[in-house]
Amino acid sequence: MDYLKVKGHSNLYRDPETNSIVNKNSMQYQEYISRRDSRSEENQKIDDLESDFARMKEDINEIKNLLRSLANEPR
Repeated sequence: MDYLKVKGHSNLYRDPETNSIVNKNSMQYQEYISRRDSRSEENQKIDDLESDFARMKEDINEIKNLLRSLANEPR
């Protein structure tokens, strides 16, 4: 398949059948994959922290309720 060179870009080519742009620089592709994976890991860490925080809030509320019930029990 013959790709058409994109003006002003040394590594970009256009696929005439699908009209899509293809980057033939494998180093740029690997850098993109690395950045994408890094962002995905960061997002997962944030999700985990938010989940942990929500669980901790629930635990604290449960402890508070238990302490209140103990304080209100007749002796």
